[in-house]
Amino acid sequence: MRSFHRTPEGVASRQGLAVALATSAYGVSFGALSVASGLDVWQTCVLSLLMFTGGSQFAFVGVIAAGGLAAAPAAIASSALLGVRNAAYAMRMAPIVAGGFWRKAAATQFTIDESVAVGLSQDTPRARQAGFWVTGIAIWLGWNVSTLIGALLGDVLGDPRTYGLDAAAAAAFLALLWPRLRGRQPWAVAAGAAVVAALLTPWLMPGIPVIAAAGVAVAVGLFDPRRPSTPPGATPEEKGMP
Repeated sequence: MRSFHRTPEGVASRQGLAVALATSAYGVSFGALSVASGLDVWQTCVLSLLMFTGGSQFAFVGVIAAGGLAAAPAAIASSALLGVRNAAYAMRMAPIVAGGFWRKAAATQFTIDESVAVGLSQDTPRARQAGFWVTGIAIWLGWNVSTLIGALLGDVLGDPRTYGLDAAAAAAFLALLWPRLRGRQPWAVAAGAAVVAALLTPWLMPGIPVIAAAGVAVAVGLFDPRRPSTPPGATPEEKGMP
């Protein structure tokens, strides 16, 4: 009998833990920046406990830092825009998570970029579930612990970007994405999304460039000329034949 670490589920779990380690370290940066923006320690920790989506959290504290409490409506709008993508993730992950209402309800808290990426990168149903749950839960635990550390020690640590923590999560996510870029279409989608996001980021509020970049993949899926107009094995009626 194969040991667990050699099974697809074991491989997925190791990937999830590795991504969680890199991503959780970035929580120190959020904790420090949140306190520096004017939020206190408990407010910072509540954001990580309940909001738990890094991009939305950074957008929220970034707007608060620029405009103070008077900018709270704009901060909420920015973070909500960035959180819209999680709804699309939930629809994609629902058949993978499977189970009843309570299982899917629990999964909503852990449906984030990294858990979806690790889950979808696996080849078997059980490995996808393992990747999703291990990554999501491990990041939630690590992110909240590191948020508290960053909030308490923000003044001592200084700017967390000097340690390279702002690049750790992005590097881990890119490492997951890289093996999936096989063939011309994935490369075209990745390049197009990157160009759209880079062009729009200086001009639009946070969240909109992310959604626009995701639209590149939707456009390719809808208008791919190589996609057959009818499914394989369609009946003559489905093909429009008499």
